[in-house]
Amino acid sequence: MNNGNRKLSAGVPSSPCVRNCCLDEQDICLGCFRHLDEIIGWQASSNEEKKATQLNCEKRRQRSS
Repeated sequence: MNNGNRKLSAGVPSSPCVRNCCLDEQDICLGCFRHLDEIIGWQASSNEEKKATQLNCEKRRQRSS
């Protein structure tokens, strides 16, 4: 049983989306800290690009606190 968690293929980065979508004046989501272009391009991104996006999100999150 997965208790409601999304089942992901091994090695595939999960989306940082937290379903709290609201963009700031720089088009950065206040929920997941992705830029609008990163959100739009997520599905077409390679695993390496997704990992880079996740790192960028974490850096943005740390700067915002």
